[in-house]
Amino acid sequence: MSVIPCAPVVVTRGIVVFEAAVFKVQYPAFATIADAVLQTDFDIATLFLNNSCCSVVKDANVRERLLYMVTAHIAALMQGENGKPPSGIVGRVDQASEGTVSVSAAYVNDMSMSEAYFSQTPYGAMFWTATAKYRAFHYVPAPINGCIGRGPGFYGPGYGGPGGCC
Repeated sequence: MSVIPCAPVVVTRGIVVFEAAVFKVQYPAFATIADAVLQTDFDIATLFLNNSCCSVVKDANVRERLLYMVTAHIAALMQGENGKPPSGIVGRVDQASEGTVSVSAAYVNDMSMSEAYFSQTPYGAMFWTATAKYRAFHYVPAPINGCIGRGPGFYGPGYGGPGGCC
């Protein structure tokens, strides 16, 4: 067995800028969609995942992958894939028949509405799975030395003493 040692963790901070050409290489099913439309889909994706330096996803490279997954999800729902229009079905197909064509779609009962929304496309399902660690509870310890990040002179409950600067 060979092992590659871990390098120090490097977090690339910044704001992701959408590049339609890069997106279309990574998601060729959307190659026929106009760049401006994909930009709008990306802008909508930022409503699902904060694209700022204050995002819970600190590494901009990771955030770019996640935002592109959501952009693909939105594009699949709104514009369709491979030059075909979107299906218009909301939810996952749970029944289908061929004679006189019948399709039934529903959300699975044991998942949240958010998970059900993202599970409508493979891109959304990947995003939902990949972001599980960011949706988990995050413990934020009490500030040390009375520093609560609000400037000098602020007395926070339970922290005693002046707030000070961080």
